[in-house]
Amino acid sequence: MQLSKTNFIQYLHCPESLWLLKNKKEDYPKGEFSLFLEKLIKEGYEVEAYAQELFPNGIKLSSFITPQETLKALKDNGCYYFQPSFVTEKGAYAIIDILKRNNDDTWHIYEVKSSSSIKTDKKHNHLKDACFQKYVMTECGYNISQVSIIHLNKEYVKQGDIVPCELLEIVDVTHEVNNLYSATVNQINASLNFIKTDINLTRCSCIEKTRSNHCDAFRYFNPQIQEHSIYELNRISAKKLEDLRGLGVLGIKDIPNNFNLSDKQQLQVLSIIKEEPIIDRQAIKEELSKLKFPLHFIDYETYPTAVPKLDGMSPHQHVTFQVSIHTLSSDSKLNHYEFLSDTLELPTKLLEFIEETTGKTGTFISWYAPFETGRNKEMMQQFPEHKSYLEYINQHMFDLETIFHTNYVDYRFLGKTSIKNVLPILEPKFSYKNLEIQNGTMALDIWGRLVLQPETFQDVETAKNNLLEYCKLDTLAMVKIYKKLIQL
Repeated sequence: MQLSKTNFIQYLHCPESLWLLKNKKEDYPKGEFSLFLEKLIKEGYEVEAYAQELFPNGIKLSSFITPQETLKALKDNGCYYFQPSFVTEKGAYAIIDILKRNNDDTWHIYEVKSSSSIKTDKKHNHLKDACFQKYVMTECGYNISQVSIIHLNKEYVKQGDIVPCELLEIVDVTHEVNNLYSATVNQINASLNFIKTDINLTRCSCIEKTRSNHCDAFRYFNPQIQEHSIYELNRISAKKLEDLRGLGVLGIKDIPNNFNLSDKQQLQVLSIIKEEPIIDRQAIKEELSKLKFPLHFIDYETYPTAVPKLDGMSPHQHVTFQVSIHTLSSDSKLNHYEFLSDTLELPTKLLEFIEETTGKTGTFISWYAPFETGRNKEMMQQFPEHKSYLEYINQHMFDLETIFHTNYVDYRFLGKTSIKNVLPILEPKFSYKNLEIQNGTMALDIWGRLVLQPETFQDVETAKNNLLEYCKLDTLAMVKIYKKLIQL
């Protein structure tokens, strides 16, 4: 039974879920393979290809080369090797992105990351990744004297052909890895032993964590956690979850009256006890009265890429390729406007379309405004001639989602305030379920293939129409929700 670097990171997050994957794979929740994850994998390969260009004399080994074949390949006394693989006697398995043979017979490991920094958070710890690679090679008898991480340079701006040495940064993390190494080796050995242990697991450690940190197998291990559980409480801390479990409380409605909760959390409790929404009508009325007609309900769809595709763009910067606008006038007249880019290009035409459509009038309304305002700030840098207009949008932007933070709390939202959680409760007749495109990730995937690989579609026009319908519903949904609110 082998343990890969990905397996090890999963172990650090939830040991029990890894045990289930390795020992009862048929019981492990299948789940859908995320389009976003697929995109990340593809971008990782692209970044690796540019990283390899930094070492022009490197030897590219065949794909999925075995550890035995790697041993033979390393006997040729080359300097740089791409994708060699190694496995320890205990089953720890590693593929090294780039491996350098030093003159003193020691080795230098390079880990390639498609991020624009070295991440050390709970979900992505690049230093522990590097420790794992060093451990495997060390156990196989190699002396690792240096470890580096290659990542994207966030300051890079594409102008013409990609220049690998400018696109990428090489950071020596030998010191950091050495500091973590001993503790990480203990964790690796613990994980190797754990997955080979014959045990009957009835719970997983994610029960101690907040909802966003639960593993894929959380429901499998914790069937006692039902809908409207304490994990749905807005911004509930792991410490408060522990305190509630200590009281034997798993359901929101069972939380004691004297338990210390935030205002939003208390509203959630009240909503589920009353089985009705808790609405501050006066506060909502005051908020909405500040809006100036015409009201422009606006939504962007964007396409971010790790390696910039267009001149003037940096790593992970978004290309805004689509906009939907529903404009509501003071006499209740509603008009819809939409724009979809046909090619991968900077959004010059899109910006011109928006400005011609709305001008500097009224209030712009979005759902989670930081996304739209963030894209506008990026476009200000790219198109100084539109800066005044984009500043007007940002200065006159209202975030409709904020109404549902404390002024309108409904237990049926399940502790979330995304438009897909709110819309079907307020307007049951409207739903995303019947659309071909279900979310923003699907939208960017389809548009990306439309402009880069149109041959993958049997009907390009249908794909374009699906994109238009998805974005259109985003803004129409806001209109429907707004009208419900003003009727309170």
